[in-house]
Amino acid sequence: MAYSVKEIYFTLQGEGAQTGRPAIFCRFAGCNLWTGREEDRAKAICQFCDTDFVGTDGPGGGTFPTAKELAKNLRTYWPQENNIPPYIVCTGGEPLLQIDDALINAVHDEGMLLAIETNGTKLPPAGIDWVCVSPKAGSDFILKQGDELKLVYPQPEALPEQFVDLEFDHFYLQPMDGPEIEKNRAAAVQYCLEHPQWKLSLQTHKTLGID
Repeated sequence: MAYSVKEIYFTLQGEGAQTGRPAIFCRFAGCNLWTGREEDRAKAICQFCDTDFVGTDGPGGGTFPTAKELAKNLRTYWPQENNIPPYIVCTGGEPLLQIDDALINAVHDEGMLLAIETNGTKLPPAGIDWVCVSPKAGSDFILKQGDELKLVYPQPEALPEQFVDLEFDHFYLQPMDGPEIEKNRAAAVQYCLEHPQWKLSLQTHKTLGID
């Protein structure tokens, strides 16, 4: 199959358990919770998304005819004289609309690690090295195990209590960005203090001014 990618770039992971880790981000085009068009935001399942995943016109974006071609392209973004395995973060939109066995195998064949950031409405193929799930209120949430659950907070219909018994190694609250970010940040801090199962995730890439 062909893969539609909005953008590819090398940066530091800004959120969650892998914060600060050098990573190649592969942002896939398309999502099943919002079209990505502002005129459709009010009727979207997820109304707070802050990323552009429409089309293939971003830096490094395009249509890749095969998994092997995409994997080889991703490999070029990693510093060449480096013995650390390249760490690929597949995000979106919703990456599990496109990620398949062929891509996982191609990434591993290039000696790279594959992570995903998903909304949890699709089950992943086997072999992904790191699974981060970010549930969205009102969605058909079915992926209930992984490495990391990262909940944007607050979501009145997706309360942290709904997720505490799921099979994840890490539980993060991430304050919802927007006009009420300071209020949301304070609320997330307080919740983590009162419920130590949860850790605070901040969007450090925005603070640092990097992608």
